[in-house]
Amino acid sequence: MNIEQARFNMIEQQIRPWDVLDGAVLSLLAAVRREDFVPTAMKALAFVDTEVPLGEGQVMLAPRVEARMLQELKVQRHETVLEVGTGSGFVAALLGHRAQRVISLECRPALAAQARTNLQRAGLSNVEVREQCGSAGLAEEGPFDAIMLSGSVPAVPQVLLDQLKVGGRLIAIEGHEPVMCAVLYTRQSEQAVSRETLFDTVAQRLDGFPEPTRFTF
Repeated sequence: MNIEQARFNMIEQQIRPWDVLDGAVLSLLAAVRREDFVPTAMKALAFVDTEVPLGEGQVMLAPRVEARMLQELKVQRHETVLEVGTGSGFVAALLGHRAQRVISLECRPALAAQARTNLQRAGLSNVEVREQCGSAGLAEEGPFDAIMLSGSVPAVPQVLLDQLKVGGRLIAIEGHEPVMCAVLYTRQSEQAVSRETLFDTVAQRLDGFPEPTRFTF
């Protein structure tokens, strides 16, 4: 496989047509080696338009979903970012190139350890992986400029929205299969948070977010 040709095709045939037109995001996707964050047995899928299995029943988001969410979050160089759901560490690496500091939370010890290795190999010294579930966020380190949930949840918990600075953004995939959508929350003031629906997609559930109780009669 010609790695660079495959990376180019991923960007031009999958990501750009999905309305990812921010030149800085596209340049970053060309520079960060996605194949280094994919399990060895799955290298052939590194640039394919699919979720890549990571083991432990977990997956990487499809490249176009990662790229679109990164673009919509609009992370700036001076900002501190919280990610929930580290997985392989690839999205944390992308965020690390754009932010001042990134803290990424991962429930599963094996994935957290592998992500740390991947990030260290990639030279990302401003990204910290913590082995814990992220449904309650990380209030002691907040408030945050941006929060990214790298997977789907039934609904974003209020406790996470409460950890946004004024002007801070949170991006997540909300809903239930087969109907989910990416949403962007923005804290407008101490009292007000806006919600914008961005695009339809489906993603695997993040660990630790309780499903709503369903009553049957």
